Parts: sequence; C-alpha cells; structure tokens
Amino acid sequence: MSLAHTAAEYMLSDALLPDRKGSRLKGLRLELPMDQMIKFVAVGFPLLLMSLAFAQEFSSGSPISCFSPSNFSVRQAAYVDSSCWDSLVHHEQDEAGQYKIKSLWPHKALPYSLLALAMAMYLPVLLWQYAAVPALSSDLLFIISELDKSYNRSIRLVQHMLKIRQKSSDPLVFWDELEKARKERYFEFPLLERYLACKQRSHSLVATYLLRNSLLLLFTSATYLYLGHFHLDVFFQEEFSCSIKAGLLHDETHVPDLITCRLTSLSIFQIVSLSSAAIYTLLVPVIIYNFTRLCQWDKRLLSVYEMLPAFDLLSRKMLGCPINDLNVILLFLRANISELISFSWLSVLCVLKDTTIQKHNIDTVVDFMTLLAGLEPSKPKHLTQQMCDEHP
Repeated sequence: MSLAHTAAEYMLSDALLPDRKGSRLKGLRLELPMDQMIKFVAVGFPLLLMSLAFAQEFSSGSPISCFSPSNFSVRQAAYVDSSCWDSLVHHEQDEAGQYKIKSLWPHKALPYSLLALAMAMYLPVLLWQYAAVPALSSDLLFIISELDKSYNRSIRLVQHMLKIRQKSSDPLVFWDELEKARKERYFEFPLLERYLACKQRSHSLVATYLLRNSLLLLFTSATYLYLGHFHLDVFFQEEFSCSIKAGLLHDETHVPDLITCRLTSLSIFQIVSLSSAAIYTLLVPVIIYNFTRLCQWDKRLLSVYEMLPAFDLLSRKMLGCPINDLNVILLFLRANISELISFSWLSVLCVLKDTTIQKHNIDTVVDFMTLLAGLEPSKPKHLTQQMCDEHP
C-alpha cells in the first residue's frame, strides 16, 4: 500500500462523524429563541408586577387612608378604612344634587388581574407543548440522525471506492463501473429527501405555530382593552368619597354621609399600568416577526446540505409555498445547529468547493472527498482518449 493511499484512508477516517451515544432528545431545543424570549417576558413580567403589588400591600399595610372624624376612636377609624376598602366605591354629587356611584375595583383586583394575565399568556405555550412538541421532537431526531448518517454514508462510499481502485488492475474497468453507478443513481439515498418533500404537504406544525402567535396577539389586544377601559378610568383618581352609612349605621346622626379617603397605592397602580402597556407594545413587533419568518425559506441551510447525494430540494426547485411544516422544521434545525455535527463539515466543504478550480466536476460530498483522496471525480482525460483510440 502506497503512502498516498494510507494518507487518504486516514483523512477519510478522520472525516467520519463519531457515533453519538445517549439520547439526543435532552439537547434538542423545542422552542425557538425568539419564542422563549416572548414566553419569559409575557408570562414572567406580570408575575413580577404581581409580586411587587403584594409586597407593597404587605409592607405598607392598608392600601387606603381615610380621614375619619376627630371624634372617632382608633377602632372606629380602622373600621372606616376596612369598610371603604371592601366597598371601594366613589360617591360623586352631580349638578342636580344626586349622587353618582363610581366603582374603583381595578385597584383591588390589580394583583389578581396580573395573575390572570400571566396564566392567559402561558396558554399558547401549553398549546405548543402538547400539540406540537411530541411530533416535532420525533421529526427533528429523525432528520438530524439521517443528515449525519447520509454524510457518513458518503464518506464510507469514498473509502470503498478507494479500496476498489487500489485492487483494480485495469483503471478503465473501475471508471466504467463508477460512471455506471452514477448513471443508475446508486450513490443516492432518497429516503430523507422524500420525507422532507412529504413535510411540504403537511400543515399541522405550522398551523399550531400560527395559532400560538395568534393567541398571543389576541391576549395582548385584550390586555390593551382592559387597561384602556378599566385602568384609564381610575388612573388619576387618588382621592374618593366613601359612605359607611349602611346597615346599623344608617340612622346614626354622628356618622357623616361621606368620608374622604386617599389611595396610598396609586403610584404602584400607575407603574403597573404603564409598564404593562409598554412591555406588551414592544412584544407586538416580535410576534409579527414570527409570522414573517414563515414567509421565506432558510435556503442557506438547504444549500449546505445540497452537498449530500439525493438532497437537491433547491436545485430541482422542489420548494413551493413556504407556509408548511417543512419550513417550521428548518427553523428548528437552525436553532439546533449544534446538534448537526455534519453541518460544520459540509460548510467547510462548500467553501472549498467554491474555491476549487474544477468546480464543474464537483457536485456532492462524494465528488469532493474523492478528489481529496487522490482520485479524479470523473474519468481522467488520458483514459478517455485511450479508450477512443482503442475503439475508433
């Protein structure tokens, strides 16, 4: 065995990907980075504000302070604060002398509305986890495994070709068999390509993904309506007139008709309202961007894997409308690029392919590795000329 053949075998052995032991499912990212950011902000931010509201309530005591008459005892003043906070109704006298009632319940419901908002924003995440993740994880495991296996099969094929070339006494017979194998498409492994082509006709993943983002937009719009309709109406009202003349106190003459109270937690209420509106306003363009990503293909990822035999979705123009499951899978393959060991190797081969002189003879990784192993990717010209001379 010559030194050149030994070096070629070592080079091809090093190019083989190692077999990965253990489950790959633990390392898979089943949520896109943008979706994770939206989840943490949309769910975590109202929970943070809720904890802030509860902390203020526990640290400051009563969220209101009522100006009770001076003849009221301490227990009576505490009763006024408790009664006015329970009712939380503002009595306002109109021009005709009639009292109008205005409820201030958004102040009392603030922590619970934030909890309800966080739960609503988590519903799209649950939908994705239960409706899409099981099928997506199996698809990613199969595709990642097949991409790496297809690369390894190509390298092993070049190793086999190198051994046959070494054992063949007549180079013409070897090149005739090689051209026949290429003509009959023996080097191609079309299972993965056909599987991905089938995913173009499937729409379950993309429908779930669109529904997830649509629900986020719907709940964000509902948040705007809630803040605008309920919070804006009481946003600047710091004081209100409270009536405690009810029940046994209805006929008590020493009890005033109205008692002025002040909302000590108004600043927290205003901060929560403004910050919620600002944060969810910033989230809307990010959610819309998630929609726009489904309108175009990630052709860079596909172009790298065009180096594999029978993986010519781009060159054969098999890509149609991008709104299908295949496009969603490509987005998650891009997010799990660290799990694709073959991607780095094929990226390097693509760069070398673009810089090599014999570009017209190199189509796949088999052709390129054949060239690196010391074999011509096609029949040498002197053998072609020799064959023409023997068979004029």
